[in-house]
Amino acid sequence: MNRYEAFGLGLLTRLDPERAHGLSLMALRTGLVALPGEITSPRLRTSLAGIDLPNPVGLAAGFDKNATALDPLTRAGFGFIEVGAATPRPQPGNPRPRLFRLPEDRAVINRFGFNNEGAAAIAARLAARPERGVIGLNLGANKDSANRAQDFAEVLAATGRWIDFATVNVSSPNTEKLRDLQGRAALESLLAGVLEVRDGLPRRVPVFLKIAPDLTDDEIAEIGAVALAAGINGVIATNTTLSRDGLGGAARGEAGGLSGAPLFERSTRVLARLSRATEGRLPLIGVGGISTPDQAYEKILAGASAVQLYTGLVFGGLSLVGELVRGIEDRLLRDGFATVAEAVGTGRERWL
Repeated sequence: MNRYEAFGLGLLTRLDPERAHGLSLMALRTGLVALPGEITSPRLRTSLAGIDLPNPVGLAAGFDKNATALDPLTRAGFGFIEVGAATPRPQPGNPRPRLFRLPEDRAVINRFGFNNEGAAAIAARLAARPERGVIGLNLGANKDSANRAQDFAEVLAATGRWIDFATVNVSSPNTEKLRDLQGRAALESLLAGVLEVRDGLPRRVPVFLKIAPDLTDDEIAEIGAVALAAGINGVIATNTTLSRDGLGGAARGEAGGLSGAPLFERSTRVLARLSRATEGRLPLIGVGGISTPDQAYEKILAGASAVQLYTGLVFGGLSLVGELVRGIEDRLLRDGFATVAEAVGTGRERWL
């Protein structure tokens, strides 16, 4: 991080977190942030469910909910980006304040509740997307929907022709009873509806499932079995946690999902156990607590074909992306791996 970025982050931390986030998106859109462009090499290039990536470091959903900064984000060094979550109809989300920093813990708590401008507005921006970059969309459900499972399929129908992958998000803790859709019967039905829509699109868009970190081993195994049987293309492990173990920040008692450093071990254990349960037959994306090259690389060793981050950017800035990508390459070289794919899952056992 250079001194200008450090100065900018310092100013943002003095503001309300949600306002600071809005200003960071505005700075991206107006060109105030220096962007490195694509970061890649033969060792970093990899494939995720048939998608060619320049490197394995992606941006998690939630940073650009409404797809308003697609052009700059595709030039920020990420191997892929995920926007959203999008719901069929616009919704304001939960009342403010709903975003809280815990700097002592290098963590964030949010209870946004799928605030977004709706599938139609987001689809229009995706239709005008830049030609470069891999862009996916996180699918969500409206809070007051009578049929939440149908909502996921509806969003994909509205947006699918303009995205490179879609993520079924049944793991947000901020929409009441949404996580109930992770149960076998509900999940099988939901995925069948989404895949039916996917199969009717002009091109075959890979579909991923995003799961919670607060799952038992039996639940992880069941989700893995359902995912394999349904024929989806991968699983993102994990979303935010409801746990507050070991936190010291003043905002630790706030309701919502916790992300950042305290999530790293919990999410990596779920990732490794899911990798074991699916026997490496399903591409996995590792998310949760990544803020150093060692942590990003550890996710790959635990079973992730690619990784995503978001909260790490709050404390490390956009320059963290390049640090992670180059750090992964250094570690692959150190350990004798010619590609990312060769390293996937080779360190899984220490997390089981």
